Amino acid sequence: MIIKSEHSLKPIFYFWLPLAATWLMMSVEGPYLSALIARLPDPKFNLAAYGVAFSLALIIEAPVIMMMSAATTLVKDYTAFKQLRLFNYLLIASLTFLMLILILPPVFFFITENLIGLPSDVAELTHTAVIILVPWPGAIGFRRFYQGILIRNNATRFVAYGTIVRLVTMTLTALVLFLIKNVPGVVVGASALSAAVILEAAASRFMANKIILNLKSANESRGYLPLKDIFNFYIPLALTSLLTLGVQPFVTFLIGQSRMALESLAVLPVVTSFVFIFRGLGLSFQEVVVALLDEKEEKYRALKYFGIKLALTLTIILILIAFSPLAEIWFYDVSGLNETLTEFARLPLMIMSFFPALTVLISFQRGALVKFKSTKQITYGTAIEFAVIIITLSICIKSFNLVGAEAATISFVTGRIAACIYLMFPTVALLKDK
Repeated sequence: MIIKSEHSLKPIFYFWLPLAATWLMMSVEGPYLSALIARLPDPKFNLAAYGVAFSLALIIEAPVIMMMSAATTLVKDYTAFKQLRLFNYLLIASLTFLMLILILPPVFFFITENLIGLPSDVAELTHTAVIILVPWPGAIGFRRFYQGILIRNNATRFVAYGTIVRLVTMTLTALVLFLIKNVPGVVVGASALSAAVILEAAASRFMANKIILNLKSANESRGYLPLKDIFNFYIPLALTSLLTLGVQPFVTFLIGQSRMALESLAVLPVVTSFVFIFRGLGLSFQEVVVALLDEKEEKYRALKYFGIKLALTLTIILILIAFSPLAEIWFYDVSGLNETLTEFARLPLMIMSFFPALTVLISFQRGALVKFKSTKQITYGTAIEFAVIIITLSICIKSFNLVGAEAATISFVTGRIAACIYLMFPTVALLKDK
């Protein structure tokens, strides 16, 4: 069946738009905070510390990232809501405990100084930031659970409203600390992030309240959802996020052994946060696929066509920026990098300019696999991506002596291509069976 009109894409577009706005607003966080840090004293050290602290917080947070997809898929009634909520609480408590272990000085400085190789002053700044980010995993898990419930019930606009709360809180917190003298840039960034996700989590719970009351009053049950079944469904998703975000500390460690390591650590968060603006719009497509994909061929083709248009649009825009003077305007005038770091950031951005298309593709693949509960394949694909990134980065640095930031971006692209190729086979097979 060929889609003869784009009318069939309108419902998909309107469902996707609030989610895209949410990711777009979140993607502004990185460039905004990096720009503030770059304008405070010792920007190179603080940007490097912020990048490392954020990476460490992300690796701890990783297992709760897929809670949104889990809630979208599994919360069909109030019984399922209570069971998945219990599972989420247990997961949040475990991750918060890990954060508390991480900030213990013997543990933290062994990782940052001995393993990563950070200078002691940068490690101290990083430690302060990670302490501030202790609430981060719990708040993320809490809000993604309720966001999944909102998405399942076609209330995606409320997800965007929650993100507005997050952005306003982050902006106000950052500006207040920015105006106070002698506050290190990394403290400004970490404090703004931590305050923002806590208030967004509270807002998400408030906005989902009516849906939860409706589920409770309906008193319907589509079968008991044992914790064991949730575990079997969710653990592959958690491992996927763990591998996706967990690669960052390994990348940081290898970059620390590369040529121009400190410059690379300072620039890479700025480059990747800018690319994330475009990637985020692609990542939002996964929840659309999870919510809307069914066994009808027309719906599948409409989603595929929408994904193709989205991938082409995002990639073309980023290429036009990366290969034009607009890149310099972003890095120098907006992000606040000096001339040396601005020039240093140009090539990594060019390398990453094709990444949005790969993000849309893998979002479609993962969304289809989650929808039909074939989550193990997602883990296998992510494991392949993880391995290819580490191997490629090691070769680029050890054998070819590339600059760290350039080697890292080459590795990210190569790993994502490998994952997309692997996931193509189970996704096609699964959709044919439906």
